[in-house]
Amino acid sequence: MERLTGLDASFLYLETGTQHLHVCALLILDPTAGGVHYSFETFKAELGRRVPLIPQMRRRVHEVPFNLDHPVWVEDPDFDLDYHIRRIGIPKPGGRAQLAELVGDIASRPMDRDRPLWQLNVVDDLDNGKIAVICKYHHAAVDGITGTDMMMHLCDLEPGATRPEPIEQWHPEAEPNDWKLAAEALIKFPGKAGLVGMVPKTLGMVAGFVRRRRENRAGMAIPLTAPRTPFNRAITPHRAVAFTETSLDAIKEIKAAFGVKVNDVVLAIVAGVLRDYLDAHHDLPERSLIASVPVSTHDDSRHTAGINKVSTLFSRLGTDIADPAQRLRQVAEFNRSAKEEYQLIGADFLQDWSKYAPPNTFRLAARAYSSLKLAERHPVVHNLVVSNVPGPPMPLYFLGVRVDGMYPFGPVFHGAGLTITVLSNNNDLDFGFIACKELVPDIADLADAIPGVVDELLTAARTLG
Repeated sequence: MERLTGLDASFLYLETGTQHLHVCALLILDPTAGGVHYSFETFKAELGRRVPLIPQMRRRVHEVPFNLDHPVWVEDPDFDLDYHIRRIGIPKPGGRAQLAELVGDIASRPMDRDRPLWQLNVVDDLDNGKIAVICKYHHAAVDGITGTDMMMHLCDLEPGATRPEPIEQWHPEAEPNDWKLAAEALIKFPGKAGLVGMVPKTLGMVAGFVRRRRENRAGMAIPLTAPRTPFNRAITPHRAVAFTETSLDAIKEIKAAFGVKVNDVVLAIVAGVLRDYLDAHHDLPERSLIASVPVSTHDDSRHTAGINKVSTLFSRLGTDIADPAQRLRQVAEFNRSAKEEYQLIGADFLQDWSKYAPPNTFRLAARAYSSLKLAERHPVVHNLVVSNVPGPPMPLYFLGVRVDGMYPFGPVFHGAGLTITVLSNNNDLDFGFIACKELVPDIADLADAIPGVVDELLTAARTLG
């Protein structure tokens, strides 16, 4: 048994009927690569051999009575592999559009908290003979880094590799005693007073930001100052998805020519896509859009417990700048300033606050915020989430079958109904777009615009030479 940290548990508390806090990934596999003989039965059997090696795939959430404390993880006594991996069909012709619609449908459904919080849906009748695996994990159980690490347990560097049966079979632990959990929570309750100490720390931090702005010093974009766009409204449960890829070599060429970071190039590409999209819809704001950019704190955090170790910085995207080269330079400057100010906040600020999160208060607040559609009544915190996750630099084989594409999809939130997640995969950069379906019904247009925006930056980069 292991207790969820406040940050891990917050992804459960903030979930509502319309705001799903799971993450998805679409894997495209090539069963013909490496002479592998594929069948769904052997594929599932290989997964079954590996699950005992990955504790988070066997654990489910157990609530503390009356929500007096954060839940605990327990080994599922009724673990059923057939529930977690399923073979499903796809509408004809079984191409990219139908696959995106299927992923969106799966992303639209909440997860069953009475079971371990993951699912694999296997589609082996695509029109090109390849296989799609739609992975779904709750954010309470994974973040970008731990999700990638878990995926590595399911992947190999050679085709057709299999794991031997574990020497020792795992056995579920006994269900925790609810009365004991409640008593422990009541004993710990006075420790919640530590929340009081976070208030002056936070106020001092805010005062420092105000002082730096008065001195005209650059820094992070300020939340609640983002312009409103069509996707900055309350969201429904329905999700729309699109995906595409571009050459990682092209990204590196742009990076080298301009002397910037890969993440700067990614954000500039996103900015170009959003600028063109909003302009075509006659909704382009005069002010720059603001992106919330998750930052992993796994290497910097003093906290050792928990799965999610993440903070965030707010970055201007330069969508108010027409010239692609100028936009990239400005984005890079924005990011340098944002990172400098982010260092003043510290890697553990979000985890320190969430440590004291009262479960019932969080749940009630999330439901009220959702049902009253408060996201449409206050200034926009940020326009969207853009996450860039480092992936494998070499070819991988998922349960023995070669991975050709790995497209990630994060959650979307009230007030920010669009998330773009990017993952490097071998020699590609794979883009996953997910949005509230009603707010961005033509999400495929965003993915389709990626090649043109990359070409504009490549042209600008080669002009510099």
